[in-house]
Amino acid sequence: MERSHVGRDCGSRSSPRAFSVPTSNVPMKMSIPFRPKQSLGQNFLHDPNMAEKIVGTLTAPPEAHVVEVGAGTGVLTERLAERHDRLTALEIDERAVEVLRERVPEADVRETDVRETDWAALADEKGGPLRVISNTPYYLTSPILFALLGQRDCLAEAVLTMQKEVAERIVAEPSTKAYGILSVLLQLFAEPTLCFTVPPQVFSPQPDVTSAVVRIRFGPDTEPEDLHFDDARRYVRAAFNQRRKMLRNSLSAWTKEQDVGFPNDWGRKRAEALTPDEFATLARHLDAHADPVPDA
Repeated sequence: MERSHVGRDCGSRSSPRAFSVPTSNVPMKMSIPFRPKQSLGQNFLHDPNMAEKIVGTLTAPPEAHVVEVGAGTGVLTERLAERHDRLTALEIDERAVEVLRERVPEADVRETDVRETDWAALADEKGGPLRVISNTPYYLTSPILFALLGQRDCLAEAVLTMQKEVAERIVAEPSTKAYGILSVLLQLFAEPTLCFTVPPQVFSPQPDVTSAVVRIRFGPDTEPEDLHFDDARRYVRAAFNQRRKMLRNSLSAWTKEQDVGFPNDWGRKRAEALTPDEFATLARHLDAHADPVPDA
C-alpha cells in the first residue's frame, strides 16, 4: 500500500481562490513588528504569496476547526481567518500574541506552549476533528510530529512547514539513507505528502536551510489494523537506533532473549530494508509472542 507521496495531491479544496506566485526571484516582504528570539527558533514568514500557497495546501472546508501552531505575527493567520470562521492560533511569545489579537481579532488566540497542548481536549472543546497548520520551529518539528501522531484520533489533517531534510525523511522509501523512524511511523499511521519547497528568502531572519511543506492526512483508512502506536514506535525506534545491525541483534530483547523467532527470516535484515507494512507485521508478531520489555 502506497502511503507517502512527493509533490502530488497538494491542491487546495478549502477555497476557490487561486494564489499568485511572484515572477521575480525577489520575494515580496512584510514588516516584522519586533525582533525575533533565537531561543524560540523564530523565523517569521514575510512573503504574502508564499503564505497564500501554504494556506492553499490545507484541504479543510470553510466550516472546519483549524488550529495554527506558532502563529507568529499572523501572516498565515490573516489568510486562514478569511477562509475559516473557526480558527484557533497558538503562540508562546507574548509579543506575538498581542500582535495577533490586534491583527486578527476574530481568531481565538492563546498564549501557550504547543508541547503542552492536549489535542484531544482541544478537539472536544471545538466540537470536531482538528486541522493543524504551522510554520514549525525547526527544533520543535519532531516533538510536534510525534505529539500529533500520538493523538491522531482527534485530527483530520496537518500542513507543516519544516526543514526540507526532515520532510524528505518523512516520505523516504526503504533502503535509502533518509528512511528511518519518522518514515515508518508516519507512513504507517498517516498519509504524508511532500508538497513543495520553501526558499530561505521568504523568512526573516533567513534560516540556513531550505524548508518544505508537508501535508499529513489522518483518518480511519490510514490506520493499520490491530496495531497500537506505542508498541510500533517502541519496536521501530529500537530497530533504527542500531540501524547498521541486523534486526536479530537490534531487537534481541524481544527475540533472542525470549526465544522468539522472526517471520520471513527478517532477523537477517537491517531495519532500513523493511517496508512500513512489513514493520506492522513484525510488530504484531512481537506483540503476540514476546513479553513487553521495560524501558525499551
